[in-house]
Amino acid sequence: MNHSSMQSSANMEILNDLSKAINGEYHAIYCYELLANQAPNSWVKNRILEIRNDEIRHYQTFAQIYSSLTGNQPSPQITQPCPNDYKSGVQAAFVDEQETVDFYHEIARRYNNENIRNAFTHASADEQNHAVWFLYFMNHQ
Repeated sequence: MNHSSMQSSANMEILNDLSKAINGEYHAIYCYELLANQAPNSWVKNRILEIRNDEIRHYQTFAQIYSSLTGNQPSPQITQPCPNDYKSGVQAAFVDEQETVDFYHEIARRYNNENIRNAFTHASADEQNHAVWFLYFMNHQ
């Protein structure tokens, strides 16, 4: 494989990873708003909205990186429905946050670009924190 095709295959890989991350954040932003409205009390609702604000920040960071690499804005899509009750929503959020931690760690390790590494490392730490909150909500229903 010549240098330019290796370069373009690496670019495709990061764009695919970024697109997946952007769609995941977009989905979380949408579902966490619904989940916050199903929360059993205002304390839990406010915690979920704080988590949602982190997801908005991640989305904006990843979208900015995507735009800087492509010159285009991402066009995120909701690829699966949100759970329709609080209990399933919290469980799905917990699993999703945990899987996202692993995915973001993997991305951070895979690329040498400092902006990408830092963005995904910081987002991964937030996602781990979110998972702990959702675990707490699961155990205190």
